[in-house]
Amino acid sequence: MIFGLGTLINTAAVVLGSALGLLLHKGIKKDLQNALMCGCGVATIFIGIAGTLQGMLVIENGAISTQGSMLLIFSLVLGGFFGELIDIEKHMDSLGTTLRNLFHAQNDTRFVDGFVNTSLIICVGAMAIVGSIQDGLNGDASMLTAKAVLDFVVVLILASTYGIGVMCSALAILVYEGGLTLIAHFAGTFISDALINNLSYIGSALIFCVGINIAFGKKFKVGNMLPALLIPILYAFINGFLP
Repeated sequence: MIFGLGTLINTAAVVLGSALGLLLHKGIKKDLQNALMCGCGVATIFIGIAGTLQGMLVIENGAISTQGSMLLIFSLVLGGFFGELIDIEKHMDSLGTTLRNLFHAQNDTRFVDGFVNTSLIICVGAMAIVGSIQDGLNGDASMLTAKAVLDFVVVLILASTYGIGVMCSALAILVYEGGLTLIAHFAGTFISDALINNLSYIGSALIFCVGINIAFGKKFKVGNMLPALLIPILYAFINGFLP
């Protein structure tokens, strides 16, 4: 069984989409760039909302109810607390600054934001999580391939506004999806459908926060909220040992 192909396809799509966006970057006026960024932000907000509700809403006998509310609260609060303690966002910004220096783009004020925001958008969503697990378990790259098409469009637009920092997010997608795929491949029998669902909707909640940052300026330190994705794993581990 060949696994990992989906990650390579997704990474290539991010690079190609970013390259095309960079070609358009110089020909787009500042006002239009701002308009595109707001549009991306609003779209990202609704993608995050849809993914979160998809995991939380339950329809039984014609009645709508929710599930996982407490897990969402604990994940975001505890994840944000631990993330703030180690200041993940600061390390992500530092990595972005290092990459900016490697690309000799010290005067590019949007480089770091482009790298960080794009990395978060394309990494923490449901398709990245579920697609990587499917690829690792079954060698099924179909979901990551579909995601690659979507990411191509997203990074094209973001690169036309943020610039070359967006292309560096290809490194993040390679490490993140590749790592998830490897973990799923070697520990796949321990990954339940409930855990996948929980990871997906909490990841979508983080996507919502990224959308707010893009559309309205930085309101959330989403990088510091990333440990929220570890709480469902801890919950599944504890739940597995309880009677």
